[in-house]
Amino acid sequence: MQFPMGPACIFLRKGIAEKQRERPLGQDEIEELREAFLEFDKDRDGFISLGGRVDFDDFVELMTPKLLAETAGMIGVQEMRDAFKEFDTNGDGAITLGELQQAMQRLLGEKLTPGEIAEVVQEADVNGDGTVDFEEFVKMMSR
Repeated sequence: MQFPMGPACIFLRKGIAEKQRERPLGQDEIEELREAFLEFDKDRDGFISLGGRVDFDDFVELMTPKLLAETAGMIGVQEMRDAFKEFDTNGDGAITLGELQQAMQRLLGEKLTPGEIAEVVQEADVNGDGTVDFEEFVKMMSR
């Protein structure tokens, strides 16, 4: 079976990109903006000139929409864990064939054949135990 965006796309829940655009910036993103700000703050007075004086808070306000738009399609670790939990319904740390089949039906309204489900799991199952653990899930999502 050939998935148009690769088999990893079946693990994504609808709306993640939209949620990313509406979220507050994380501490790491604030630090990234602070580093960028300091590149422009040549005299280290806490201001940069962009046709006027701009302090760091104003800079963050100006840059947040751009940063959120750039990262809208990216999924963070917490989002990955949340998505994984949607499939690992018994919470044992592994997505089984049965859990994947149930999740596909519940979350996406897709009813895949047992062979199609097995193919998805087999592609993601690096250690060969017949399930998809979190590490394998993350690797699959980053392809």
